[in-house]
Amino acid sequence: MTEPSASPRPDKTRRKKNPRNTSNHVFVISRFVIVTGLILLVALGIIVKLVDTTVIHASAWNAKAGRMLNDTIYTTPLRGEILASDGSILATNLNYYDVRIDFHASRFKIIEYSDSIPMLADSLARYFTFRTRDEWIEHLSKPLKKKRADRSRSYPIVKAVPEAMVKKIKKFPFFRMGKNANYTGLKVDEVLKRAYPYGDMAQLSIGRVGEVANREVHGISGLEKALDSMLYGEKGMKTKRLFTRGVGYWEEKAPKKGYNLTTTIDVTMQDILEYELGDMLVKSNAHWGTAILMEVETGDIKAISNLERDTTKNDHVYFEAMNRAVLAYEPGSVMKVMTMAVALNEGYAHPISRMYTIEGGGYPYGGRKRITDTHSPSQLPVSRFMEYSSNIGMVKLTMPHFESDPNAFRAKLADMGFFDRLNTGIALENPPFFPKLKNDAGGRLNLSRMVFGYTTMIPPLYTCAFYNAIANDGRFVRPRLVKSVRLHDGRDSVIPVTYVRDRILSSENAAILRKMMHDVVWEQGGTAKFLKDKTVEIAGKTGTCKIAREAPRDSLGRRIKGIPFTGGYIEGHYRVTFCGFFPYENPKYTCIVVISDPRPPFRGPAVSSGAVLKNLAKKLYARGLFDSPADTVSTKSKAAAQPPVLYASHNYERTSRLNRDLNLTNSRAIKYPEKTVAPDVVPDVRGIGLREALARLESAGYAVDFSGIGYVESQQPEPGAKAGPGTKVKLHLRHLD
Repeated sequence: MTEPSASPRPDKTRRKKNPRNTSNHVFVISRFVIVTGLILLVALGIIVKLVDTTVIHASAWNAKAGRMLNDTIYTTPLRGEILASDGSILATNLNYYDVRIDFHASRFKIIEYSDSIPMLADSLARYFTFRTRDEWIEHLSKPLKKKRADRSRSYPIVKAVPEAMVKKIKKFPFFRMGKNANYTGLKVDEVLKRAYPYGDMAQLSIGRVGEVANREVHGISGLEKALDSMLYGEKGMKTKRLFTRGVGYWEEKAPKKGYNLTTTIDVTMQDILEYELGDMLVKSNAHWGTAILMEVETGDIKAISNLERDTTKNDHVYFEAMNRAVLAYEPGSVMKVMTMAVALNEGYAHPISRMYTIEGGGYPYGGRKRITDTHSPSQLPVSRFMEYSSNIGMVKLTMPHFESDPNAFRAKLADMGFFDRLNTGIALENPPFFPKLKNDAGGRLNLSRMVFGYTTMIPPLYTCAFYNAIANDGRFVRPRLVKSVRLHDGRDSVIPVTYVRDRILSSENAAILRKMMHDVVWEQGGTAKFLKDKTVEIAGKTGTCKIAREAPRDSLGRRIKGIPFTGGYIEGHYRVTFCGFFPYENPKYTCIVVISDPRPPFRGPAVSSGAVLKNLAKKLYARGLFDSPADTVSTKSKAAAQPPVLYASHNYERTSRLNRDLNLTNSRAIKYPEKTVAPDVVPDVRGIGLREALARLESAGYAVDFSGIGYVESQQPEPGAKAGPGTKVKLHLRHLD
């Protein structure tokens, strides 16, 4: 029997090592040593740096940390508002929005955007007419021509649009795809913008704002500039601090809003004055015009306008330009009132019945060129020098008393406060310029021309203020454009009425001078007989002056240096002025109107400048803004017989509310506009105010362009015409008599 074989025994011989395994082991160990060494080196470096930072240079690093954590930024305050006398807002801050597209939005739908461009362009062209549909398509397609990486993260679509328009844009094609902005890339950035609800009304007096050298927004003209420190407010301050969750800014001081300023401007009076001045400039094809309306008792500037012809256009377009109301010009014969005031104060105009000879061939005082009158009789008493605007009479009256010292005449005016700065708050306000005269033949010659309005320069504002003192029984009240400041606690700090001089004329002399100015309009020889009107009794003085060549000025009226110009007069071109007050028996308002270079038949001061004042006075009276002594029982009863006119409105409750509040038993309205119209039909806005017309048309999707001032007289397209949203509707406005 065969025995089973035994199991094989394990080989007790030691296996030989694989050379490959040995080399791997060495490699791992060496790499471990290297990494460990590097870690130790880094750790050593950290320790060295730590010691250097926390021990050796600890003070320097602490100082740097302190500087970083104390980094300070300043926050811009909210600018104060400018208000009209009745609280209407003339300048304010409104939130507008810039609309952009982020083409790098995480889930931006580029294919859908490309397909939607034509429809999106349609919608944009309807509401934003500064581009046509094709131009919008080109603008929207421009980013697609670039590589994705080069496309903008903030591609502009429209800027400074109101919130209501942003809501409409969000409903445009592509943008309405969803609320998630990552799909459309739509970005809406809020911007604060200075807004002027009344547009160009009194623009140069109210002023405008702009960026200055440090990119801050400050006033650059008008009240915005002159009172910038009050309107701007106080900056806030934020400092960088270390918080639990990181570094951020801590508000150390909150910004303080600027003060709200209430001006003396009356919106209704401003509206009328601008319309009347603009209408006359168009009729006379004049170069420019300026006008100021001032309240006699307080000196409040109720309205001020500066209009200039746009020389870049062929049609008669006038816009608010240089603030000529505070720039100095040769005044012409309106200066005779100041000359007569000096004569009355010094007593040499008494008796006013003294007769003077008026040479028909001219009076040869002080030079080869004779002083002439245009239509004076051969004999005139002092009391009628104003009526006939006699140059010869004024020279003969004045010169004998100042021949020995020509500068004494200027000194008399200075004693009356004529050269004192008025400080109305209007930027670039200039005082009158009277040159210092030598005590020789040349000085006397200059003075002889100065007394009737040449060789001297007076801003219209100063002439108006002086005439206002005569209307105010000799009390020289300081013109005022700001009447109160709204403090941060809600209280109004009223700026009181102040006086340049408490009195520059006695009551008796002021009455004499007012009578002379009354005769300019109401007597047979008066140079302003054209202004006679029983409705409102006007008194004043005309002035005509040749136009001197002016040094070049910028839009703010500042002289541009380095541009040479030739002086002298421009032959055949005149600047005409009328300054006066009304009503004569109880003066309520003083007004000056200056028109430069009117064309025939409006070259006379009465038929141009005077006509503006006359029409203004009649409209103020018609609106019940002052009472005239000319009112009689018959005229009052006649007025009572005709029901008052209530201008049309889309607010149907307005007529009944006015009837109730004014206790009117009957009234008549121009028209009652329809409440609604069919889509794509132009609404009828004739007869209503601009603001309601804009609201009516823009809410229906129409673009609006307008000209004139007042109420809507006509519109194009005509009411009821078929025209879709986006059509431009042109409105012509005027005051309805």
